[in-house]
Formats: sequence, structure tokens, C-alpha cells
Amino acid sequence: MLENINAPEDFKKLNILEEQKLAEEIRKYILEVVSKNGGHLASNLGVVELTLALHNIFDFKKDKIVWDVGHQTYVHKILTGRRESLKTLRKLNGIAGFPKTNESTYDFFNTGHSSTSISATLGMARARDLKGEDYSVLAVIGDGALTGGMALEALNDVGYSKTKMTIILNDNEMSISPNIGGLNMLLSKLRTKKMYTRSNVIMKNRINKIPAIGKPIVKMVQVIKRSIKQLIIPKMFFEDIGFTYLGPVDGHNLEELQSILTLSKQIDNPVLIHVLTKKGKGYEIAEKNPDKFHATGPFDIETGKSKKEKSKDYSKVFGDKLLELAKKNKKIVAITASMKDGTGLTEFSKEFPNRFFDIGIAEQHALGLAGGMAIDGMIPVVPIYSSFYQRAYDQVIHDIALQNLPVIMCVDRAGIVGADGETHQGILDMSFFRLVPNLTILAPKDFQELEDMLEFAVDLKKPVIIRYPRGGESKETFKKHEKIEEGKAEILEEGKDISILTIGKTVAKGTKIAKKLKNMNIEAEVINVRFLKPLDVKTLKKSIEKTKKVVTIEDGTVINGLGTSIKELIIDNNIKDIEIKAYGYPDKFIQHGSVEELEKIYHLDDDYIVQDIQKNMVKENMDKEDNEKGEIKSK
Repeated sequence: MLENINAPEDFKKLNILEEQKLAEEIRKYILEVVSKNGGHLASNLGVVELTLALHNIFDFKKDKIVWDVGHQTYVHKILTGRRESLKTLRKLNGIAGFPKTNESTYDFFNTGHSSTSISATLGMARARDLKGEDYSVLAVIGDGALTGGMALEALNDVGYSKTKMTIILNDNEMSISPNIGGLNMLLSKLRTKKMYTRSNVIMKNRINKIPAIGKPIVKMVQVIKRSIKQLIIPKMFFEDIGFTYLGPVDGHNLEELQSILTLSKQIDNPVLIHVLTKKGKGYEIAEKNPDKFHATGPFDIETGKSKKEKSKDYSKVFGDKLLELAKKNKKIVAITASMKDGTGLTEFSKEFPNRFFDIGIAEQHALGLAGGMAIDGMIPVVPIYSSFYQRAYDQVIHDIALQNLPVIMCVDRAGIVGADGETHQGILDMSFFRLVPNLTILAPKDFQELEDMLEFAVDLKKPVIIRYPRGGESKETFKKHEKIEEGKAEILEEGKDISILTIGKTVAKGTKIAKKLKNMNIEAEVINVRFLKPLDVKTLKKSIEKTKKVVTIEDGTVINGLGTSIKELIIDNNIKDIEIKAYGYPDKFIQHGSVEELEKIYHLDDDYIVQDIQKNMVKENMDKEDNEKGEIKSK
């Protein structure tokens, strides 16, 4: 049946039994693709019926829909002409794992981070009304994303404005980790209540038609009904702020879903439909382990086991070291924005439950909370993915750096992460953090240096940024590990022909490049910069003045990162006649693909850098030196 579905109109004519059969086929197809390519499995298996119902009741050639986070849109893509393209999911030049407006006319807004959909759809609805047009606007948001401050701000605006739009609350009791907080408690209460709205709307319409007495009766009944609801359903939050609340409804019952969606179209004020779904629905292994299958690499369908053996990674090293330090120092606390497992804090949460704080998807609150704890003598450690730290930039500036508070901000997934694409690449953090006064910014070359930097940060008593990449360390091993001293770089190899200045993950790349250059009789001086801020001006200046040729390599954008820092150092110290080349990512958003593929595209692979250095920075001068030697010999 799925092979005949190339557009939404192809399944609108199906009966309910055929739709249920189609749902089964879609689940099987998604499972097959994700088991080969990797991707977000559990969330997509959970929204199959919901997506089918939405496309059945609404016409998205004119109606508009925004998917919060957007990682649950595989079904949407299948139904909108991208069934075969899904086989290229997350591959270079293949289909993206998130909505992309340049990929399909059915994708109305690019999403990748949580809690943004309600604001975007309200903007669309207001634009529609200003233009005098008539179509439906919907947001699909998860209960986890609802804890984000931006979502709550938007809810407040929608309810107050009375703008006609629909919010689908996809309630699966999970974000990436199980949800927490007051809103989750409220939803737990709402989940237990039977749907009451359908009869309410039908009766209201009928009674309103009774001449003279109809409307007064409706008003009187509404007052009584509202009083009863306040007793039956505690804290009717959504209706109190201006929404018509419909649900809860079984998110895997197509008939109920289509019925309630049809009903929602009759309501002229903001509607919130509370849909109960199960993450991983239809694949028992994912149902039992929704957090593991939130985002997964390729795996065996029969067993659920990863096809790639999981090795030690930076997040695990961070978590283990923090646990060790916390045993010795009772002031250390850990804060996570619903990413306990992903950032390596699982064991910490078990060992020190009173010193562990999961505050939900609320990065701004996480940093504000950290500032409050730090000013009262604690040492907060806050690991958040690089692309999500963007959401708390003001708090880093205003609540931490301005007051010079000892908060340790660990930037996980820094640099290129690969398959998740533009919204998740962590290439901007060095640039935007470098602008902030009082911050100390470090990046480790390997696991041991990360552990050393954590120890250093705990004792520093200043705000610290430690950035590290996704996954494991390079196979390149380092014999040298100098003690971490504030603002002190580390010379790994001495040389006279060229200075290779690098930081974090790319230090290993710098040493490999130096070895290849040595085979070409080019002696490179390799420096592990360690501190982007403050720079070790003395060590770097000495090397630059010696070689007169400088290469910087970084796993971030070339704008305002290491390359910019070194150029400023050269200008500020009036160092003359210097050749410098900065290798990093350009001023653009980087598409999805493997890390290796992206490095090759953007000329950050070892072979390109070696050839570029040999051709453009060293060969010309070496030829000149050879000529001079030849002239002396002939004389």
C-alpha cells in the first residue's frame, strides 16, 4: 500500500482499516531505514497515526504546519512525496532529518531546536489575518518542549491574542530523558480525565439557536461547567490562559484523532489538542528503551543492538571525572537541561541525587540557576550541547560573566557533529563566547587533558568554558601532557619553517600534518594553544617571529575563533612580514553529512592542508633558498 502513496491525496480516499494497514507499513519502513542509516526512531514511530490524521483532515497545500524540534517528521516526509528519498536520510546530499523549506513545499519552517513552533505558527497566523487570507495554522509540540521558556512565552501571547490557530500537544511523557517539573505534573492530571469537549461544542451550538433564551442558558451553563471543571481537573491551565482545550485523545486511534481534529476546525479561538502517544510505538525494543532510541546509529532490528561498538567518548570521560571530583568537593553540583544521559551525568545523578538538578528543556534557566548557586558558594557544572548553549547566551553574559561567578560551562558536541546538520553543528561557540569579558575558554586535545582541565576549572574560581567534541579521541597519542596553567599553551613539536597553532580536537590533526610535512623536509612547530582566552601571547609570539609562517586549525568557524585571535595578536604586537592561513569552517551554515565528508568539502582534511602548505607557504621560499645555495656554490 505504501508504494502507492506519493502525495497526501493518495491516502485521503482510504477507509479506516486501510489507514491502519498503511500505518503499520510506515512503521516498518521507518524501522528499516533508520536501522541502516541511524536517526531519530522512537519519536517518529510515536507519531504515525497523528501525522496520518493531520494530513487527512487538513490540506497542507494551503494550510500550514510547524513541527517543534522537527526530528519527528519522517512520516510527514513519506506522505509528502519523499518516500524513496528517505533512504538517503542524513547522508551527504540526501534528505535531512529535520524539516527544510528548501526540500519541500510541505515544509513551512525550518526547525531543529525545541520550543520554537508556537511562536512561528502565531507569526504565520497573524500574517494570514493581516493579509485577509483563510487557512489553518498548526503547531505540533511535545510535552518536553513545552517546558522551554520560549514555548510558555508564546502560549501566553496566543491565549491573550485569541488568534485562531491550533496547537497539537504530543504528550509521550518523554523528551530525550523522562520529563520533569510542574507542567509535567499538570499534564499527568489531565491525562487521567475523559474527553469532555465534543459534547460541549455540540450542545452549545444547538442551545444557541433557541430564540431569546438560548444564549443566556449557554452563559449560565458555562459558569456552572467551569466551576465543576475546576474541581474535576485541577488547574485548568490552558483554558485559563485563553485556549479551548480538547482531549486527552488516544494518539494511536485514527478515528478519534480525525474526529477531534475535525471538531477543532469549527472553533474560532486558539485550540490546544492534547494527544497521548507512545514513543517507539510498534517496535517493542524502542518502546521499552525510548531514551536509547531517541537518536540512534545503525542497529540490528532483531536485537536492537548497535552495529557499531560503542567506545569511550568525551561525555563519558567528563561524567566520570566530575563524579570523582564531586566525591572530594561537596560544593560541586551538576545541572542538566534534560540531557542527563547524553552529557554523561547518569552516574552522578545516582551517586549525588541532592546535588543533581534536571531542569527540563530550559537552557536559559539552567544558567540563571547556576549563577544563583555560584554566588552562594557552590561550584555549578553545566554540560550542554554547543548548539543549545546558543539559547542561553544572555544568561552567560548577564548572570555569570558580568558577576565573574565560578560556573563551569562544559560545551559538549562542539565542532562538526555530522548527520543532524545545520541546526546541530557546534561551530559557533568559540566565536560568540570569545566576545564575552571574564570568560576563560579552553579545549582539550584528548581525554586526559579534559580531566586535567576540569580539575583546573574547579580550582580557578572564575567562569570557565570547556569545549569538547562528540565521540571519542583521535588515534593520535600524545606523549606530552604539561600541567594546565592559566593562559599557558603547550609546545608539542619544535620547528623552524612553519608554526601550526591548533586547539582542542584539531591538535591531533596538527601533529599528523607536521609528521607528513617532515617527510617533505619541512620542520613544523606544533603548539597546542589550549586557551582561546586568555591567549599565551608570549609563547605564540615567539614561535611566529621565529618561523614567519603561521597556520591555524580549528573545529569551528574561522570568524572570531582561533584564526582571528592569532591575526589580532600579530597586528597588536606589530609583527612584520608574516604569512598566515586559517583553516576552519566558512561563514555559512554547514549541511549534514559525515564528519569526514564535511572536512573534505571544507578543506580541513589532513591531505589538503599538507598540500596547501607545501604549495603556497613553504615551497616558494624553499626554492628560493635552493637557488641562493646554488649561486654560492658556483661562485
